[in-house]
Amino acid sequence: MAWIGKQALNVRGFPVDFILCYKGYNGSGAARMEMSMDRADLLTVTDLGRGKDRQLHVDASPSFRILPPALRTSPLIFNSPHSGSEYPDDLMASTGLDPTSLRRSEDSFVDQLFADAPLHGAPLLKALFPRAYLDVNREAFELDPLMFEDTLPDHVNTRSLRVAAGFGTIARVVAEGMAIYRKKLPFSEAERRVAALYHPYHNALSGLLSGSLQQFGCALLIDCHSMPSAGAPSISADRRGVDIILGDRYGTSCGPLISQTIEEILRGQGYQVVRNSPYAGGYITDCYGRPGHGQHAVQIEINRALYMDETQVTRSDGFARVKQHMSDLIFVLCQRLTPELIISSKS
Repeated sequence: MAWIGKQALNVRGFPVDFILCYKGYNGSGAARMEMSMDRADLLTVTDLGRGKDRQLHVDASPSFRILPPALRTSPLIFNSPHSGSEYPDDLMASTGLDPTSLRRSEDSFVDQLFADAPLHGAPLLKALFPRAYLDVNREAFELDPLMFEDTLPDHVNTRSLRVAAGFGTIARVVAEGMAIYRKKLPFSEAERRVAALYHPYHNALSGLLSGSLQQFGCALLIDCHSMPSAGAPSISADRRGVDIILGDRYGTSCGPLISQTIEEILRGQGYQVVRNSPYAGGYITDCYGRPGHGQHAVQIEINRALYMDETQVTRSDGFARVKQHMSDLIFVLCQRLTPELIISSKS
C-alpha cells in the first residue's frame, strides 16, 4: 500500500511547528512559522516573529506517494521529484501552453524506471504534481520577481542562476523557453503552493532519511532525473550524447566509493557515464548530502532519448530495457552498499 502525501502528516486540527529556512544569494536566514489545518482545505499560517495570521487555501488531495518495501533492508532511498504528471486545473486555466508543451519539462516516466526499488528493500518517493507547477528541487522561495504582482519579501531568493534561467521554485518557462503564464501571479499563490506541496514533500523526504539513519546508522539518497537529449554532452567520436550523468556536487555530497560503485555498474550495463558536467546535482543533492554525518546523496540524470519519444512524451521501445537496467542497478546497489560500507565512506 502506498503512503499518501498529506494524509500521513496528521496536521488537521493540530498545530505543526515548521522551521522554514531560506538560503538566499547572500547567506541564509530563517522564519519561524506555525501552521495548522482548520479544515481540510484551509491552512492558517502564523508568523511567530510578527504575530500575523494569514489563511491560505490548499488542495487537500495527495501531492506525493511513498512506495515502501514490504521489509526495509537497505539504507537507500530513491526519490523522483520531477516525474509528476497530474496537472492542476488552476495551472491549465492560467497557461497559454498546450499539455504536451508543459509536459516537456517533466522527467517523464522516471518514477516508473525506478519503480522496483521497494522490491529490493528500499522506498521510493515520487511527486504527483508537475515541476512546471512547483519544483521541490529548489529552495522554498526561489522566485522571479517579474512573475509576480507584488513586491517580493526579503527572504525570497531572486538572484540565483536558476531564477535567471526561468526555472525557480515556480518556473517562468518550460524547457523550450516558452512562457508558462499569461499574466502575473500574486505572491500569495506562491505561498499557497509552497505550503501545500513543497513543505509536505520535504518533510516526507526528511522523514525517510531520518528513519534510515535511525535504523541503519546511515542513509543514501538516490535522486532520480532525466535530461533532454539535446542537452547531453558528447564525449564520443560519433558525437552521441552521454547516456547518464552522475551528480555528487564534485565529491561533496557523497563518499567517492559510492559514486564509483554506481558508475561501474552503469558502465557495465553499456552506458556512457560522466560525472557532474553539466549536472552536478541540484538543491536536493546539495541540501541532503552530508557525508560527514553518514547521510549521502547522489543525482542520476538519464538521457531521455534512451527510453522515450521526447516530442510526443511517450515511452519508446527502449523503455523496457532501461527499466530492467535500473532494476538491476537497484538490486546490486542494495547488495553492495551495506550500512558498514556507507558509514565508512567519507567525502
